Amino acid sequence: MKAHRCCEVAASDSRETIAAPATFARRCRDIAGWMVPSAILALLPKCPACLAAYLAFGTGVGLSMSTATYVRMLLMVICVSSLSLFAAKRIARLYARRSINVRARSAIGRLDKGEVAVVRAGLDVTN
Repeated sequence: MKAHRCCEVAASDSRETIAAPATFARRCRDIAGWMVPSAILALLPKCPACLAAYLAFGTGVGLSMSTATYVRMLLMVICVSSLSLFAAKRIARLYARRSINVRARSAIGRLDKGEVAVVRAGLDVTN
């Protein structure tokens, strides 16, 4: 079984890993991951009766008011939690990229004043 390219790089040098560049499909998936929950939140009606009417019009399935209320709240919770997850992943990716850049610049001796203090203190900036 052939290992992924990112795994081969990580196995060759255990101290530093280099992420593989994002493919077109991954970039499209990431963008869709942001857009779909955002569009659902933007188009979600405030009124449960409107949601029940939209579902009845679109699918032919009728909902009671209490069920429509629960469905609306469920959609809101799912969309907000998925957007929070995507935001956390993006922040973690940016933080990891910054820490890799700091390590690379420390290897060649080009650091800012704050970064020099972090490296001299021996702090691990990747965690």
